[in-house]
Amino acid sequence: MNAIARPINLLDLDQAALRAFFGSLGEKPFRAQQVLKWVYHQGVTDFAAMTNLGLELRQQLQQVAKIEPPRILSEQVSADGTTKWLMGFGGGNAVETVFIPEPNRGTLCISSQIGCALNCTFCSTGAQGFSRNLTTAEIIGQVWQAAQSLGHERNGLRRITNVVLMGMGEPLLNFDAVVPALSLLRDDLGFGMAAKRVTLSTAGLVPGIDRLRDTIDVALAVSLHAPEDRLRETLVPLNRKYPIRELMRSCADYVSEKHKRTVTFEYTLIDGVNDHPEHARQLVKLLRRLPSKLNLIPFNPFPGTRYRCSPERRIREFQGIVMEGGLIATVRKTRGDDIDAACGQLVGKVLDRTRRSQRIREQTQRI
Repeated sequence: MNAIARPINLLDLDQAALRAFFGSLGEKPFRAQQVLKWVYHQGVTDFAAMTNLGLELRQQLQQVAKIEPPRILSEQVSADGTTKWLMGFGGGNAVETVFIPEPNRGTLCISSQIGCALNCTFCSTGAQGFSRNLTTAEIIGQVWQAAQSLGHERNGLRRITNVVLMGMGEPLLNFDAVVPALSLLRDDLGFGMAAKRVTLSTAGLVPGIDRLRDTIDVALAVSLHAPEDRLRETLVPLNRKYPIRELMRSCADYVSEKHKRTVTFEYTLIDGVNDHPEHARQLVKLLRRLPSKLNLIPFNPFPGTRYRCSPERRIREFQGIVMEGGLIATVRKTRGDDIDAACGQLVGKVLDRTRRSQRIREQTQRI
């Protein structure tokens, strides 16, 4: 007796995959465009409400497909307007998704994995261990849920103007699920965002950066946090496998004349660790020939950490040195710290299942 196939979650499919799906049903490919508009422009998940699809097709879709975003388990709103949702994925796992409103834009920070295998020492996410990769539906579903919760457009203005994959996890270790989600963010029939408004943040997975370069056009952010290998290895253990020299080569290729993209280097300032004037001068030497900008992030403490945030005076001194050296450098304003929604504070709920070193080896081999 044949097993009954499970309904496919259409949030897992970008436009190309959705066109192929409808082709497999004997339908014209344009059905994919109709469904994408219903889901991402109208926020409709009920096939019965998709009135420009024939009744027979709607009934068939109800049998073979579903549109199922993650569930919102809780919502918190900061005094500064930052909103944090806890989104559940079953099995005791959940991730945190954060919306940061600003006068000229609204940025949504989403996750790509449940937990993280990289164990960066200054990040609370890494302290929880790793459970699994998120599916495309679970990644893009965070954006879908946030858009519905916020009201995707208000007074003719889009609430979510930018999306950053800077939440839980290393996106390039989940490449095959992340890229279709990026495609849906970029697609005019999806969320219709320009390349510069979609940013993938990586701890420096060089093969993934190289593959991403030739796959889809998005902005790149690299978690640098130190200007030399010995120090970076203590903060970002991945540096032992992909040292700074290899990382800089990969970043230079990503922003070459051929591609004309942008890269932002993120640098978390930790008191007495990586915030000395000499570190700033080393950064200038490292980055001055690479088209980029530097985002200085005051360290956000979390329970159990041994680190402290650099004093404000030292942060400004550090910024002054790198700017005098010719770098574009901004200091990120801490947002949502009263609800633990600031950079490096996202925790969610992680059922830790896999040894870190084993998981990194397995996932790196797939890139």
